[in-house]
Amino acid sequence: MAPETELTETQARGVRYARELQGHLGWLETFSGTALGVLAVASGIYTYLGVSSLLDENGAMSVFAAIAYSVAVSVGIFVFWSYMMRLFPAVRTAQARIGLLAAMGLGSLAIVAMSSWLNAAALAGSAAVEQHLAETVQRYQTSLERAHEVALSGQALERDVARARQGFQDLSEQEANGNLSGLAGRGAVFRVLRQKSEELAALEAQIAAQTPRVEAAFTQGNVLLSQMRALTVERGAVEPRSVEFSELAVELQGLITQLRQLSVAPLVERAAQDLSASVVLPTLDATTEERRGDQAATITSVLDVLARRAATLESAARDVRTLAPPPEVSYAPLSSADAVIRYAGNFVPSWAGAIAIDLLPAVLVFILAITQAAIRGGREGASVEDTLTLAELRAALAAVRDVETAMRQIPDSTPAAPAEPAPEAPAEPPKEPGKIHPLTGKTP
Repeated sequence: MAPETELTETQARGVRYARELQGHLGWLETFSGTALGVLAVASGIYTYLGVSSLLDENGAMSVFAAIAYSVAVSVGIFVFWSYMMRLFPAVRTAQARIGLLAAMGLGSLAIVAMSSWLNAAALAGSAAVEQHLAETVQRYQTSLERAHEVALSGQALERDVARARQGFQDLSEQEANGNLSGLAGRGAVFRVLRQKSEELAALEAQIAAQTPRVEAAFTQGNVLLSQMRALTVERGAVEPRSVEFSELAVELQGLITQLRQLSVAPLVERAAQDLSASVVLPTLDATTEERRGDQAATITSVLDVLARRAATLESAARDVRTLAPPPEVSYAPLSSADAVIRYAGNFVPSWAGAIAIDLLPAVLVFILAITQAAIRGGREGASVEDTLTLAELRAALAAVRDVETAMRQIPDSTPAAPAEPAPEAPAEPPKEPGKIHPLTGKTP
């Protein structure tokens, strides 16, 4: 008997435990629907803000479309989670739960696709667009600085050209003093040297003329970058700032292209190639054959030096031309929704809040499923009458009394049995003929 008593006590505790949980669920169900409706409406509001940022027009039809979409989202979220909160805790088989879990996962993905990313756009859309502007400014700054660096490298070739020009100028002076070919004066060798020094001087002047233009373009580019940075942190709506930012970006892109074109490396490379290839040899003007031979030998030496200097300049210019060009940068305006998706890693809290407001009811579904399983476990092995509460028992007794009262009030509609015919009276025996009264003449 002891095990049966212990089992009965265990069952009683389980029933009390289940009854307690059932009471808590009854209290929670009084406002669970309202809470779910509030979450659905809040998600719909943020969805409306997100949809509004995607629509190009601001007319009545656009507003109506945004409202219709947000209402559909709110209704869909409310209905979906209402189904889950009712059905998932009620099913008992593993197959049914797996099926509902798959349905809940698919529905959650649909909610994220149609609502959560728009909620994130409403929560962090402006900040994401500002992030896009800031990163675009950074890329433009990198491109501008690289273009300026390449342009300055080209300007540095001015020193190489000046050194070559100075070398030919010094040789011409030596030739004028008779220290080169042995013939003093301005003869054929002097004219060749002076010709190349003048060509290099012209090239040097061209390079020097580019320096102010390079610096002016770089300075103007920095001014535009400062204005663009100010737009990224300026207060107010981000859309008009994006329009102004786009205009500045176009102007800055033009300056970067101008800086790339101001590089003198191609010019120096072509000039170096022409330096030794385009030599106009003068007529040897010495008076004797021996001296003309000395002039020819000196000119040959000068041409060798010229070829080496030209090769040095060409190599330096080619090194500048092979430098990595500035990266191509183009500004593409983004809507707040697109910006939130592109820079999702920078707005994890906003994404978490946008998804949580839509998928929070999933936690309630699992809580209800666990609680319902605990209630069923507490009632396991107990009969129906053991699980009745006092209120339920009173309600059952009242129902029984109502049924009995109703039964008594129902009229007797059973058809009556047909009445049996009354027994016939026995026939009187025939009277014997009596005597006639003598006075009346009648029989008695």
